[in-house]
Amino acid sequence: MLSVKNLKVRGLAPISFDLHKGDLLVVRGPSGSGKSLLLRAIADLDEASGEITLDKGSGARMAPHNWRRKVRFLSAESGWWGEQVGAHFTELARAKKSANELGLAAKLFASPVAHLSSGERQRLSFVRALEGSPKVLLLDEPTSALDEVAAELMEKKILALQKDGVILVVVTHSTAQAERLATHTLTIEDGKTRFEAR
Repeated sequence: MLSVKNLKVRGLAPISFDLHKGDLLVVRGPSGSGKSLLLRAIADLDEASGEITLDKGSGARMAPHNWRRKVRFLSAESGWWGEQVGAHFTELARAKKSANELGLAAKLFASPVAHLSSGERQRLSFVRALEGSPKVLLLDEPTSALDEVAAELMEKKILALQKDGVILVVVTHSTAQAERLATHTLTIEDGKTRFEAR
């Protein structure tokens, strides 16, 4: 279980919620309302007060890099540090299988990052986030750069992860996507939050 208690993120009222294996929380709100800040705080990337635990293990008592192995944040804008795509993966066979499920050819792993389209970068960043089998995925607009077909494949993969017991927190501006994916919603508006089970 991912438990968030009285989490104080800049500009937002204290936030509390519990998510269990297979839950998918969709976070909604206007641009600039604090959605990304919330995800970054849960991933221990930005300072925030309050208590976050995963399976009763406290994030505050865990080394940040160990926490982020279990609680993985995927930004809307992917980061790449090497020239070749394959250099960013340690589980190449598994990564190629996941990439195939997202409509990507295995040959992309031998390509320079600079040759990737924005949609390919977004999907490959998602594949990279799966390495090490994190228990929680925090996804910031995971389909924003994707066409309709690629977005459908991404949603299918997200739902498969949910079925496997991964806890997901997904930021989206799409009402239709929220309806398809969410088991819970967190709405942010004017600094106030509303958490609801569906």
